[in-house]
Amino acid sequence: MSIARGRLLLRLNAAYLGGAGIFSLLAMDLRGIFWGAGPVARVLALAPHAGIGFVEAHGLAAILGVVLWRAIPDRGWHLTAVAIEVLLGTANLVFWQLYVDADVLMVGYVTTVLHWVFAVLQLRAAATSTAPALA
Repeated sequence: MSIARGRLLLRLNAAYLGGAGIFSLLAMDLRGIFWGAGPVARVLALAPHAGIGFVEAHGLAAILGVVLWRAIPDRGWHLTAVAIEVLLGTANLVFWQLYVDADVLMVGYVTTVLHWVFAVLQLRAAATSTAPALA
């Protein structure tokens, strides 16, 4: 993969992670934790301290979006993006019941599919990267 296409892929992935992370943090997590509103409120009403996991996961997704935006499109950064997406996609699958309980199945479908699509695309980019690895 060319450097320009690698940079585009990393930035698309970054925009997805950053956008989804910020949206989830503000519109779902904090709203549910502090105001008892939105789909996450139902879940957190049963275990209010679980909110830390929501805030950490979505806050870190937003931060990792910034990191990937600034990443150099080489094999190492594409593999870093694979690791991020596999972790988040796997967490979505393992904790799928959350989407059911919060009645946000479409959010689960879209975000999980996008995590795995980006994981595959980043893995392909890592395998075909023409950029020299920077140590």
